[in-house]
Amino acid sequence: MSWDDKDDNTTYNVVVNHEEQYSIWPVDKEIPLGWKAVGKSGKKQECLDYIKEVWT
Repeated sequence: MSWDDKDDNTTYNVVVNHEEQYSIWPVDKEIPLGWKAVGKSGKKQECLDYIKEVWT
């Protein structure tokens, strides 16, 4: 974890594209074209942990 991650209070959506690649995107930003929310949101590490579980 980098020094600025501990101060990150951003809530993120987990998003996926047509190639089934996962990423996170701030909930207050419009999801980019070609990506869609998967229904999981939370703090950064929570979302990254979710991706680690589901991305095979």
